[in-house]
Amino acid sequence: MKLNALSLKHVISSSVSAVASLGDEVFVAGYDNNQKVDVYDAGTLSLQRYITVPGLAPWPFGLVACTSNSCLYASDYDNDCIHRVELRGSNTVKKWSVAKGPAGLSLNKAHNVVVACCGANKLQEYTTHGSLVREICVQAGVTKPWHAVQLSSGDYVVSQSTSPGVVSVVGVDGQVRHSCGQSQTSDVGQLKRPTGLAVTKNDDILVADEDNNRILAMNSSLSSVQQLALQVAGGIREPRCLCLDESRCRLYVGEWRGCRVLVFGDV
Repeated sequence: MKLNALSLKHVISSSVSAVASLGDEVFVAGYDNNQKVDVYDAGTLSLQRYITVPGLAPWPFGLVACTSNSCLYASDYDNDCIHRVELRGSNTVKKWSVAKGPAGLSLNKAHNVVVACCGANKLQEYTTHGSLVREICVQAGVTKPWHAVQLSSGDYVVSQSTSPGVVSVVGVDGQVRHSCGQSQTSDVGQLKRPTGLAVTKNDDILVADEDNNRILAMNSSLSSVQQLALQVAGGIREPRCLCLDESRCRLYVGEWRGCRVLVFGDV
């Protein structure tokens, strides 16, 4: 990751609680979503259409798109469920129940969806049809897991949406392997409500440090932490979610209160 090379390419003005990308499309869910997800053209970044998701509550904090299964997943924090939208044909929607407070979503190498259940202090892994594969009860050191992404080692990097906040690497046994947060000091200071995560193919980790209005970059052992140098007029305002599209060398940053999706290039 070239920390000083990211340039702001475009701004999408929209309320945003989650953002995802797949191929030539970018998906944005807002906190006033009216049971729909907006779909933008990845080339022009212009609004093309929207997908209706019946029953989706106004707080879809997680959104992820799967190339293998050609579907879009949205977490429903209020209703404790995941909505799956078929992206081919009729946009058929199905849903299944999960543990309390599903927030961030990610996909692992098996193309299963990983759910951070903030209200239950659990990570859950499901197949594309909603069958539970694995449940990880995170142990001491992690509360309110907001987003979890599996690393190439098989461990998970997990953000803890608290202030002061913590980012941890957690094993499949739920035990904390590494941690960056309350007991550590560094040049970047204390994390405050870290939420969205993105992981590169080399296991570099990006963190939306929401209440500090910044994006951090960490290595997989969390021993090195740096702030991304992002030039945005007026600064970044409460970054909540991240989406990394390495095929287009782009980073999408969704601002919670700023009501924008910031599109950075040259990643």
